[in-house]
Amino acid sequence: MPHPPDTDAPEAEEEPQPFPMPRPGSMGPPPQYPRLRRECPLAKVTTPFGAPAWYATRYDDVRNLLADDRFIRPTIEDWPADTGAAACGPGLLTMMELEGPRHAALRQALARPFSVRAVRRRRPAVRATADGMLEQFTTTGPPGDLVSGFCEPFPLLVMCDLVGVPYEDRDYFLPLADAALGALITLSEGREATHRLRAYMESLLERRRRTPGDDILSALVLACERGAVDHESVLAFGLSMLVAGYRTTTMFLANAVLTLLCEPERYARLLHDRTLLPAAVEELLRFLPVQNGVIVLQARQDLVLHGRTVRAGEAVLPVVAAANRDERAFLEADRLLLDRTSNLHLAFGRGPHNCIGAHLARTQMSVALEALLDHLPRLHLAAEPPLWADDEPVRSPLTLPVAW
Repeated sequence: MPHPPDTDAPEAEEEPQPFPMPRPGSMGPPPQYPRLRRECPLAKVTTPFGAPAWYATRYDDVRNLLADDRFIRPTIEDWPADTGAAACGPGLLTMMELEGPRHAALRQALARPFSVRAVRRRRPAVRATADGMLEQFTTTGPPGDLVSGFCEPFPLLVMCDLVGVPYEDRDYFLPLADAALGALITLSEGREATHRLRAYMESLLERRRRTPGDDILSALVLACERGAVDHESVLAFGLSMLVAGYRTTTMFLANAVLTLLCEPERYARLLHDRTLLPAAVEELLRFLPVQNGVIVLQARQDLVLHGRTVRAGEAVLPVVAAANRDERAFLEADRLLLDRTSNLHLAFGRGPHNCIGAHLARTQMSVALEALLDHLPRLHLAAEPPLWADDEPVRSPLTLPVAW
């Protein structure tokens, strides 16, 4: 398996740099990316909660790191080291942290429901969900907030229906999931939320055992009883869906609509040429900076990258959003080209932990944009600007006021 390029060049001592953040009132990417890729492709940074980490920004490095077996993916309880957190008991083990035979068995059990064929069969139901939400959204405006009216509930409802998570429980698990996902900023709150999320998922699995349905959790509970997967792996899948199974899609969708509407000719181009949608979805996945350093890899051993020694136990953050803007890998990397071809972006990762829901995410993005174009051909930004959470490294608008 290829590894990032090592070198024996002498390393220079350096002070950690501040963690790169997007400019206030924007989704990003942080303005430091071009300089880091050019001058310091593996930079020592201080994370927002104070722990040091290595920040990788070049496409080739990030691509290789994502599949590098010299690293593991630590849980929120395991990195940074905290004996107090460990004493709290089991925490947030998701599919991203599973390794070896357990991870392989779980992915095998999930291969069919997340396959291209299975997702294609679900597409009419996904479109019906989008249509219903947009019909309801348009009865109360204009103007309206597209985030609360569509971009957030649409992917969430699709995930809940597929996985078997009760949509009516969202007021309980959404704040906990967001706290866990935001642990790069609020580590202690994130760790506390993981224990409550785990307890919720345990209770949900018990409900699915007693009253199975036509959903993935019910199927996994049955597979667990047959011995095909173990209980902790099923729990890891459920926690993955709560924390990241829909949230990244909501953020991609909100950022995509805002990006298209900021230059209305982009939206108009898709409106009049739907054949562009497949390429446009891939380009939006590449261009939008939803992955600003939230993947954490922990070195199993000492190794040297770009003349810097990464010690065993230290963390490396392969920044997909920076890699996807690398001019070495993409022509006109900082331009959104809706008809871009040969788009080998890293939005869904790479290697054993590549996103198992990639086909579903692509379908949701495509269906959502199709439905918006059909229902709201005159969609445009309202006078009121979007609201942002400027303390988050991974951003999408909290509100997206629109008219039509």
